[in-house]
Amino acid sequence: MRFHLFAPVRYYFSREKPLYQAIKNIFGFYPRNIFLYRLAFLHKSAGEESLRGIKINNERLEFLGDAILDAITADFLFKTFPTKDEGFLTEMRSKIVSRVQLNKLSQKLGLEKLIHLDSSSNNIYRSSQGDAFEALIGAMYLDRGYRFTRHILLERIIKHYFDINELVNQEWNFKSRMIEWAQKEKKQLTFSVIEETGSGYKKQYIIEILVDNIPLSRGQDFSIKGAEQNAAEKAWNKLSEQANPKSEV
Repeated sequence: MRFHLFAPVRYYFSREKPLYQAIKNIFGFYPRNIFLYRLAFLHKSAGEESLRGIKINNERLEFLGDAILDAITADFLFKTFPTKDEGFLTEMRSKIVSRVQLNKLSQKLGLEKLIHLDSSSNNIYRSSQGDAFEALIGAMYLDRGYRFTRHILLERIIKHYFDINELVNQEWNFKSRMIEWAQKEKKQLTFSVIEETGSGYKKQYIIEILVDNIPLSRGQDFSIKGAEQNAAEKAWNKLSEQANPKSEV
């Protein structure tokens, strides 16, 4: 796999030297088309308007990167676990590419320092870091191709930042576990959207879990799915504590 170990000539005459160097430090190569990487860090809240009045941001690259990331991760897991079924592989992929996981990964990589957000929105867009990582994968794919992107993801990201054996044993889909528990215990389980706060990009959902119409927990997130998982994790922890109470000293 060929890397650009030395900075391209355009690097020395570019205003994007910090971004060139940041990509080199994180991923080990210099970009060919720096515009793609700058675009990957341009959040929709700070989108730039083109001549046709269309806002330019990283959403299209995020869409592309999401698909590339899914494909590479699926291929990696398929070959790593040759005897596991589709359900196991799907859950493992979710553990690697979930928004929560990608946000944590982006923090470890230091991507938050490179993202361009609306100045008043620094603490609002909690998914912006994971979004930027996906957009970055999209930029890398367009800039260097699939094989190169796959090599970078496997060798510099997955092998360094994910403990696969730990992920296998990690509790993850708490909503599924709650549904299984309710079926086993013959309980009526309900996930309800009880409130929506904010609007536009700031909109969040509050989910309440009821067991036999009795409130058990609440969760909040920028997506209904995320809020359900937050609420389900809290509910599962409560049930676990009730089943295994701490003995008093």
